[in-house]
Amino acid sequence: MLAKVCSASVQGIDAYPVEVEVNAAFGDLKIIVVGLPDAAVRESIDRVGTAITNSGFKFLMGRTTINLAPADVRKEGPSFDLPIAVGMLAASEQFACDQLENFLITGELALTGAVRPVKGVLAMALRAKSEGKAGILVPVDNAPEAAVVKGLNVIPVRNLREAVGFLEGEVKIAPLRIDVNGIFDELHDDDVDFSEVKGQETVKRALEIAAAGGHNLLLIGPPGTGKSMLAKRLPTILPPLTLDEALETTKIHSIVGLLQPGQGLVTRRPFRAPHHTASDAGLLGGSMNPTPGEISIAHHGVLFLDELPEFKRSALETMRQPLEEGKVTISRAAGTMTFPSQFMLIAAMNPTPDGKMPAESRSSPRDIQNYLNRISGPLLDRIDIHVEVPQVKFQEMTNGKPGESSAVIRERVVAARQVQQKRFADKPRLTCNARMGSKELKAYCALDEGARDMLQLAMSDMNLSARAYDRILKVARTIADLAGTENIQSDHLGEAITSVAVLLTAPRSDSRAHAVRFP
Repeated sequence: MLAKVCSASVQGIDAYPVEVEVNAAFGDLKIIVVGLPDAAVRESIDRVGTAITNSGFKFLMGRTTINLAPADVRKEGPSFDLPIAVGMLAASEQFACDQLENFLITGELALTGAVRPVKGVLAMALRAKSEGKAGILVPVDNAPEAAVVKGLNVIPVRNLREAVGFLEGEVKIAPLRIDVNGIFDELHDDDVDFSEVKGQETVKRALEIAAAGGHNLLLIGPPGTGKSMLAKRLPTILPPLTLDEALETTKIHSIVGLLQPGQGLVTRRPFRAPHHTASDAGLLGGSMNPTPGEISIAHHGVLFLDELPEFKRSALETMRQPLEEGKVTISRAAGTMTFPSQFMLIAAMNPTPDGKMPAESRSSPRDIQNYLNRISGPLLDRIDIHVEVPQVKFQEMTNGKPGESSAVIRERVVAARQVQQKRFADKPRLTCNARMGSKELKAYCALDEGARDMLQLAMSDMNLSARAYDRILKVARTIADLAGTENIQSDHLGEAITSVAVLLTAPRSDSRAHAVRFP
């Protein structure tokens, strides 16, 4: 007998439908799996067979052919265990069900018949809804994740016998419902807060501007000045995720297996801090069937790269296109995948190889310049704000008065973002000032004659590039939004100019100082 079960597989960050066809026939005991299965899918036959017998059913004794359609797309992972088992039982007429085509089924089977969680269930649930399915059978731990999709009956199953009983109509399982708005209303206690940071008011201001406009930021300073401490507190002042952002972020985290058991939705902006030994594939994504890397896992959040010059240059250079376009395209023999990667880049580095400021460093000017040259100019041009992080003074460290809290700073950031949302209401792709193109810069960043003269002088003195010109205008627009003014004023432009380039000094071998331009 032939049985058909609907399932799905993940490709990129989206799911595509897979039809599991099981044909049971007479002949020698042999099970054939076709449809480009990988090793995990081929091995599933042993798991499925044991799970079937341990669940009290009979294993097929004849020639069984299992086809995973479409046959020209590679199938990966253990998520086909449950649909294959259901198909084998239906093909051997061990249960009768005329509703199989109305449900999408996914899940890994343990040898006992228990259903284990799998990756990418949110994407599968969205696909089930788009395919017009009445519901989806998923492992219990994945049910909250699938239940965020409205208009779809999510049936959580604990084991194979329970799944078969539900399909037969003998076991009643109520669809899981989740109040999505209630998830967003849950209060999150941040482990860190800006009130814990002593001093560094200039750096805090730079972080506030970066958060308000979605700008990338580079922190330059000696060890022990609080660069990592400040960066880790940036998410506490960012605006909350919208539902669309949360769904897109959750899909990515589900695919890479970062969701906690029972977690339905990612409601906090991601903060990713990969080690400087991370490979190109680790940052961008890769493997034979491309999966999201760190820059996509940080989508709608923060990617923190500490010790920036220590990262492989090739890995850093691959980030240039994602920083510019907000997405990354990976080409492999298995195909081409595009992942979203709209993140804020926060990078930190020492000013010299020995960590000291150039005027105090024992490193030679050549060594300092070689150290700085590990980061290319084109990459630096994509980092909007560069700020020096000085040593904290003793009086600031011993001052018992707490600094401004993250909640207070967040209020100003959210107000500035709301201004930008109204400004870009007819441009869905623009979510913040940092995403503006030349057309938007011309429309929303007009300067009077005095401001233009100031900017012309600054660009000539600092030898800045055309991209730096755009960065200055974007940052100035954000500063004006924080100030609540419609037009960019001279003081806004002046603050933006100082944030674009940092001038480091290093001693010559003859103790005379010379300037090292960074960038």
